[in-house]
Amino acid sequence: MLSVIALVFAMTLGSPSVFATSDGLSNTQKKDVETFVRDYLRKNPEILVDAIRALRDKELANTERSAKDSLKLLRTQIENSPYSPVGGNPNGDVTLVEFFDYRCPYCKKVFPDIMALLKQDKGIRYVFKEFPILGPVSVIASRAALAAWSIDKDKYVAFHKTMMGSRGQLTEERIFKMAKKNGIDPDQLRKAMKDPGVSAEINRNASMANALNITGTPAFVIGNAIVPGAVDMKTLKILVSEARGR
Repeated sequence: MLSVIALVFAMTLGSPSVFATSDGLSNTQKKDVETFVRDYLRKNPEILVDAIRALRDKELANTERSAKDSLKLLRTQIENSPYSPVGGNPNGDVTLVEFFDYRCPYCKKVFPDIMALLKQDKGIRYVFKEFPILGPVSVIASRAALAAWSIDKDKYVAFHKTMMGSRGQLTEERIFKMAKKNGIDPDQLRKAMKDPGVSAEINRNASMANALNITGTPAFVIGNAIVPGAVDMKTLKILVSEARGR
């Protein structure tokens, strides 16, 4: 596009030395430039499309680079926060982090593969990042899960499995019924949900997601990879293998 503008100035002014500024253009010259550019773009619209695509690619590259830089800075908080629930093998050689929402259909879709992978590969340390982005009920579910973790860490995973594996509309009433089914006292759970630490964990996860350019669920962090979307088992195994080899 810049080459087109340069050509316009050359044709209009007859001197390349005036490309640097348009302050000295007469009204006639300005109109000639505007007419030329407008006509040129009408005849060659692909130039504008290419320029937009190039700008989008540049912005995407900058965003990805920023997310990678953030991952380096935040890796300890992302992988080893004492406030985030941990499953799989707590001493595993590879850490797999998932940002999820209990009402997300794609999280539910990938959930069986996650559980199967943890069963097959005993070397995976799995970090749960509660990231409720789909409304008030999602927030209640995440608060309940984190409260369960604070009450009895051994019951968190079972409660998580029950909520993630549920079908139909998730409601506050159902959440507490699921908690009770997993041996968690509903009254104790409600009290624990009010702990400031629960809100702090959800807020930290949201801040980390923002820094990593994670805007939806599920999203995974493993090794140096930030992977959005409900990836399949084959992809998960490849990511684990790559993380082990880095």
